[in-house]
Amino acid sequence: MKTETAVQDGILFVRLSGDLIGSPDTQQLLQSVDQHLGDELRHCAVNLSEVRYINSTGIGVLVSLLTKFRSRGGELVLVNPADHPRKMLALTKLNAIFSIADDDSAAAQQLKASN
Repeated sequence: MKTETAVQDGILFVRLSGDLIGSPDTQQLLQSVDQHLGDELRHCAVNLSEVRYINSTGIGVLVSLLTKFRSRGGELVLVNPADHPRKMLALTKLNAIFSIADDDSAAAQQLKASN
C-alpha cells in the first residue's frame, strides 16, 4: 500500500493506493495521521479511488481514523471509494457511518460545512 498526505486549508488529505489489508503500511498510515493531528487538524479526507482490495483489518483502520477525528470534534470523509472498498462498506453497513464524497473538492466542501 502506498500513502500520500497533504494539508490544504486545514484539511488533511490522505491518498491511498494498493491493498488496505493491515500490513506494516497500515501502522505507517496511522503514525503519519497521528503526526498531523499534532498540527491541530480536525478534518480529514481519505481518497480510496486507487485501493484495489480492503479486508476487515483495513476497515478497522478506517474506523480508527474516523474515531480519531470525531473525538477531536472533527470529521473524516471517504473520497471516491473504488468498487471493492465500496462493496465492503455496504456489506458492513459502514456506508451509513462514513460520509462519502465524489472528489477532493466535494470532500472539502462537506468538511467545511461540518464545522
